[in-house]
Amino acid sequence: MLGGIKGMMVTIRSTLNGLRRPVTAQYPKQHLPIQARYMGFPALTWDYKIDEPFCTACMVCIRNCPTLCMSATMKDNPLQQEGKSTRKKIVDTFEINLNRCILCGICVEVCNFDAIVMSHEHEMSVYERNGDRVDLEPLLDMGKQFQQDTAWVPPSELAKKSGAKAEEAAATSDSGA
Repeated sequence: MLGGIKGMMVTIRSTLNGLRRPVTAQYPKQHLPIQARYMGFPALTWDYKIDEPFCTACMVCIRNCPTLCMSATMKDNPLQQEGKSTRKKIVDTFEINLNRCILCGICVEVCNFDAIVMSHEHEMSVYERNGDRVDLEPLLDMGKQFQQDTAWVPPSELAKKSGAKAEEAAATSDSGA
């Protein structure tokens, strides 16, 4: 009997709270904030130091994609021939079919060059049948926007910085001992 009354009180309280404030956001007009760890569609990152994409079109992400939604081709890097870049090859074309992508993030995990990230982009509705096929330029634009919005730093650079700090700490502890 007491359990039934407690349950009814929870229901009444929930109903009254629902009547006081709206449950849903009016989506096209009102956007809810996106959480920092949200995984949207994949995007390609840009190396601002050299002014070229991080992607070398090594095809690791394409081979590991469970839905085979990506394709890419590579070309010789002209900046490497000039001595400005260490990347011998660079991406020439890259395409993702966002209708087939399941947002699993495997492509991000297997990339050795920090070239692909899961962006915060999630609004990709279009009227054309193949409108969700995104090629290199929009992918780079999404990546640049993600990098600016989140102050993204490549994980390899973070590892180098933390390794340098650990070496400095070890050197100071050795010299102080």
